Amino acid sequence: MTKPCIICVAITGSLPTKANNPAVPITVEEQVESTQEAFEAGASIAHCHVRNDDQTPTSDPERFGRLLEGLRQHCPGMIVQFSTGGRSGAGQARGGMLPLAPDMASLSVGSNNFPTRVYENPPDLVDWLASEMRTYHVTPEIEAFDLSHILRAIDMHGKGQLYGKLYVQFVLGVKNAMPADREVFDFYVHMMQSRAPQAEWCAAGIGPNQIVVNEWAIAAGGHTRTGLEDNVRLDRDRLAPSNAALVRRAAELCEKYERPVASWQEAREILALA
Repeated sequence: MTKPCIICVAITGSLPTKANNPAVPITVEEQVESTQEAFEAGASIAHCHVRNDDQTPTSDPERFGRLLEGLRQHCPGMIVQFSTGGRSGAGQARGGMLPLAPDMASLSVGSNNFPTRVYENPPDLVDWLASEMRTYHVTPEIEAFDLSHILRAIDMHGKGQLYGKLYVQFVLGVKNAMPADREVFDFYVHMMQSRAPQAEWCAAGIGPNQIVVNEWAIAAGGHTRTGLEDNVRLDRDRLAPSNAALVRRAAELCEKYERPVASWQEAREILALA
């Protein structure tokens, strides 16, 4: 298979702290440095959250703005994807950074259970976030925690509610949501290929499922996500020393399945980004 594989690096997230792994980048400066290393290792998308000084998550547009500026300076051409996830804010505050016009932003189009809470994405908020992304020409990355999210995204894209090319990421392994199950994964791929053949898809595994789902996605012709947001370990006995180390591990799987790692130019072409 010769189709280039896009590697997304989720550099920080909302939950991991330096107590979990000292390599987790918290400050904007740390995030820029960590992303630059991952970019040089082969990542072409940076999935970004920002944190307060006490490591708690925030949707602060000012911090997102400084991060965007730093990434554009030190990782020229890399696709910058902001998170509009619900752990960092509530209601429309989750989209307060969209006027900064990053290349992409995550979008969850339905609710589901998380380990200790309900991840709420009510229809009116989903519609508003999608509308803001259209206004500022931000391509959504659909984060699908359930089959219904995939079908909803395909429906919304067909109705013109989502800006740009449809890009769906399967998120597998979150406790109380969809497990990292091979039959489920294969069915998700089938649904994308049959219902939205012109779309692109990606897959992310949480915790020890990360490397498993990386391999499934790469072998099946999709794209994949790695990084310290989803998994702070290389294996049971070793912490990951950096985001770049996790990117290099995904790149090794691309080599195993004879797929080139997508450059930032190729990733932008595949996703129809400027």
